[in-house]
Amino acid sequence: MYAPPPDPFYYLANFQRALAWLDARCADLLDDAERRFADGFADTPRAAQALLVRMLMRKGPCFRVSRLDYAEIGCPLSAAAPLVAAGWLDDAPALPFDALAPLVTKAELQTLAANLRIETGPRPTRAQLVDTLSAANLAPRAWQHWYPDSADAVLHLAVAPLCERLRLMFFGNLHQDWSEFVLADLGVFRYERVAFDDASRAFRRRDDIDAYLALRDCRDALETVLAAPAAPSNVASALDATLDTLDRLAAQTHDNAWLRARHDRLRYATGQHAERLREPSIAWRAYADCAHPDARYRRIRVLEQLGRRDDALELAQQIAASPANEEEAQRATRTLGRLHGRRGKHGKHGGGAAPDRADAAPAANEASLVIREIVLPAPDPAIRVEEAARAWLSSADSPAFYVENTLINALFGLLCWPALFAPLPGAFFHPFQRGPADLHAPDFVARRAALFDACLAELDSDAYRDTIVRRHRDKAGTQSPFVAWGALTPALLDLALDCLPAAHLRLWFARLLADLKTNRSGLPDLVRFWPREHRYEFVEVKGPGDRLQDNQRRWLAYCVAHRMPVSVLQVRWSEADPYAEDVHDAADAHREPAGAAR
Repeated sequence: MYAPPPDPFYYLANFQRALAWLDARCADLLDDAERRFADGFADTPRAAQALLVRMLMRKGPCFRVSRLDYAEIGCPLSAAAPLVAAGWLDDAPALPFDALAPLVTKAELQTLAANLRIETGPRPTRAQLVDTLSAANLAPRAWQHWYPDSADAVLHLAVAPLCERLRLMFFGNLHQDWSEFVLADLGVFRYERVAFDDASRAFRRRDDIDAYLALRDCRDALETVLAAPAAPSNVASALDATLDTLDRLAAQTHDNAWLRARHDRLRYATGQHAERLREPSIAWRAYADCAHPDARYRRIRVLEQLGRRDDALELAQQIAASPANEEEAQRATRTLGRLHGRRGKHGKHGGGAAPDRADAAPAANEASLVIREIVLPAPDPAIRVEEAARAWLSSADSPAFYVENTLINALFGLLCWPALFAPLPGAFFHPFQRGPADLHAPDFVARRAALFDACLAELDSDAYRDTIVRRHRDKAGTQSPFVAWGALTPALLDLALDCLPAAHLRLWFARLLADLKTNRSGLPDLVRFWPREHRYEFVEVKGPGDRLQDNQRRWLAYCVAHRMPVSVLQVRWSEADPYAEDVHDAADAHREPAGAAR
């Protein structure tokens, strides 16, 4: 159990640290209001500073004074007075009902309904009270007008949007908040200490901040429309409006690779929604100027939906001739086969686009893949098929572990730690980063080529074993994009280092480095070790009716091509429907009979 920091104003000290950090690195990015806030905060009484930070760390922006009870602050109204004078708090906000509802209890909602003579029915739930009062379209009013007999008050954190921008400048994102300081102080999270200079920061220009927030607002507006029941025509209009906004933002994000990636992700998501809505013209508009890794392939699909099959075939041929990665090559090969097949069946102007099938184009090496079938008693529904298979495979002489994407990624992350956490420009800009900001940038590996080469060179001797074990001990719990600490026990690590040859580690790591974003997933579910023989096998488990996914196929084909022991274990339940769909993931000639000996 963690003990709280001894200083009752620890959270305030953390916020002051953040302001000092921003002053040192981002002074030129602050507008006049942000500059006045940063300068004026230090001159505000400590109790007022503390109250403001407490409110920033809670869900707001409206707060009942009776619930701002902090011993180190004292009377919240007294502490709030300087903040109200500065314009940072509003002590008499006009509250719309949707802002009021989260602040009050069910009994207070019932009192409000009674005071306003609104019929709520017998024994309503809180949700029903909220719905009934919302339907009354009540005008915004101050707390004292909602509840004239209340001795309480409500404060509105007017400075919240300004402080949100400061938080964005500090973290470079809005999913992290000021609690990161507290969690780090308590030891809940550990972060690698990376040395970076005072010039390190997430944003280069003020326009970058504005563009980030505009993209956030655009995404939120679209999600609001999609979450509510709406006619297809209204959704289509919202998709068009999203693309209008993205077109206007294109110039602001064009020369910033990080922002452009966010821009492209939203364009891609808009295109996907348009395809689901059967609006290929909108989808084409979304994908046409989109650098998302999957957008080029989606253009083929949309061209088919638009009836432009010759253009679709030409684009598929271009992708097949020069694919961006293995995934795109796999999709292009499958699509070319389908397009050529349709031409042969329907002529030049065949029917609409056929759905993709994950099993339509097996990798070339898949015919050599060993597939075993086993029949097991149907387990408790709470037990996953992977765990049932692991228990069936495991024995004292050959223990099996569920590792999926964790083991190989962790070994790579531990060996290549210095390369991954190298303090290169644009990689690290605050002390609470789980990994480098440019991890998925196209030039990530190229910028660190010498560092990765040095790490992988340890595989030429036994040095890598000591390095991995030492880092597993010394870095334990430190946030990493590759190491899931809970999944890598010392016992599993020892077995892996004893049974996985260095040559195979080099092959896995080489494929990871070829496409860090895509190839971190798709690895087999289980690993089985034979410690006495210093050998292993990776096993992909499939339950009844389950098929191999594309990324799994690519990993399995890679392992087979390099003679790395891997297999697929097809599990069937003894109580299964005998007429259930058969599953064929590879050539029948390579299947072992059901119930084959272990």
